[in-house]
Amino acid sequence: MNSITILGIESSCDDTSASVIRDGVLLSNVIASQAVHASFGGVVPELASRAHQLNIIPVVHEALKRAGIEKSELTGIAFTRGPGLLGSLLVGTSFAKGFAQALNIPLLDVNHLQAHVLAHFISEGKLDERQPEFPFLCLLVSGGNSQIVLVKAYDDMEVMGQTIDDAAGEAFDKCAKVMGLPYPGGPQIDRLAQEGNSKAFTFNKPQIHDYNYSFSGLKTSFLYLLRNRVKENPNFVAENLSDLCASIQATVVEILMSKLRKAALELNIRHVAVAGGVSANSSLRQAFQDDGKKLGWEIYIPPFAFTTDNAAMIAITGYFKYQHNDFCSVEKVPFSRVKNKF
Repeated sequence: MNSITILGIESSCDDTSASVIRDGVLLSNVIASQAVHASFGGVVPELASRAHQLNIIPVVHEALKRAGIEKSELTGIAFTRGPGLLGSLLVGTSFAKGFAQALNIPLLDVNHLQAHVLAHFISEGKLDERQPEFPFLCLLVSGGNSQIVLVKAYDDMEVMGQTIDDAAGEAFDKCAKVMGLPYPGGPQIDRLAQEGNSKAFTFNKPQIHDYNYSFSGLKTSFLYLLRNRVKENPNFVAENLSDLCASIQATVVEILMSKLRKAALELNIRHVAVAGGVSANSSLRQAFQDDGKKLGWEIYIPPFAFTTDNAAMIAITGYFKYQHNDFCSVEKVPFSRVKNKF
């Protein structure tokens, strides 16, 4: 049987990434980040798409070089089709289409959220690697998404619950900005929370039906607390920064885990995974381990390298699709949003 060698391209937001996977094993994963957005407190779409145009060719070249292969050895090219920023997606999509046509190899379109879930199946060639068993639940949490996904197969995933307003990562970033912390705020809160008291402050935990989430009420109660306390003491934030970070982080994690526990119990599923950028959060990872032991879950937590946006997850998804001849025509265009099934 001939080897399947997939080049993955990820450009949904502000990271340009390329990866090579051969027969499910990772050969390279290159990411070029864009520091330009930090001064704006968030990603500027126009600047992001321009940076992708500058980065895409060098990043792909470096991925092939690190993998130790020639472009002629590729058997397929996978790319992020959406969801994401349309300008950024267009850069990756256009490059993938042109490269695939030039090499006369199949094109594989990948849903970015599906790829986050399938990041658990990336092999680094280690003996102790574990992969989830179908069906499993995946808590997908990032700057733009907070979802509980029922994964029945690589191409059969259903969103059981999702945020009806802000995502968990977005809540972290907005609270961090109010406290004067640099963007992205999630890692800053995680770092400062290590030295704080998670029970120092209490914030609102919205009661939403089914398995859905809401973080707007939490964010509002956080803003009100800061407003009232700063009136009494202008130095309140600086004097309580670690405690504020620890308390907001603990609240977000408990909101996420309470719905996940409910879903796992009611759906009678013991294999539970976490994915997305917020899965790098130390408190969430610890909560996963604690609940896993307490509730008898088989848990799956991705390596840090595969939590944020990366092309390895695009390549592994493309690898699965290639095996099932699930190819993409050049007429397909990027999309910015996704429905409940992907």
